[in-house]
Amino acid sequence: MQAGNRTYSTAKDIPDCVPVFPLSGALLLPGGQMPLNIFEPRYLEMIDAALRGDRVIGMIQPKFSDDSGSSDKPKLCAVGCLGRLASFAESGDGRYLVSLQGICRFRVAEELNVRTPFRQCRISPFMSDLDEEGDASCVDREALLRVFRAYLDANDLEADWESVKRAGNDTLVNALSMMSPYGPAEKQALLEAPDLKSRAETLIAITEMALARDKEDFAKTLQ
Repeated sequence: MQAGNRTYSTAKDIPDCVPVFPLSGALLLPGGQMPLNIFEPRYLEMIDAALRGDRVIGMIQPKFSDDSGSSDKPKLCAVGCLGRLASFAESGDGRYLVSLQGICRFRVAEELNVRTPFRQCRISPFMSDLDEEGDASCVDREALLRVFRAYLDANDLEADWESVKRAGNDTLVNALSMMSPYGPAEKQALLEAPDLKSRAETLIAITEMALARDKEDFAKTLQ
């Protein structure tokens, strides 16, 4: 996996411990780009620390179950995604504008007891995500584009179809998953899908359920 001018191909390329950024509804996937507007002091310090180190942070969602912990320190989902700081700029009003490039997913092994204001975890990376030769041909591209078009039509939205046609299956599936307007549980399901084919099937199923629900709601308004 290439992230910026750095190549990640073995476990030795991945740090054992990383700062984590808990953010509900945020989905970063390998190869994807995520812009972030950083303004909380603890996360400004996190970015400073990452820039001094290996430029890697872990994006992860807080747990969305009943047993989610405190609002100040919520419990974390088991799986997140590592991102490398691909770009960095200061806004002039105390904010950092950064862009993360997804490297690979990880499983939280343990949260560390640290003195930093930001949280840190020991992680176990998903090594399969580093394999750039992974087979994307198993994705049902036709079904994915069909449901994508139906969603756009239902919501009066447009797409750059020339860019869609040029995108490879891996880029297409991950980009549509990251852009999808679904909730934290659906985003986590997309993240934890075991492979690209499963992620595409999950995205299709979630979208079909959303379309069916919208039709049902519309029919109720006519009664």
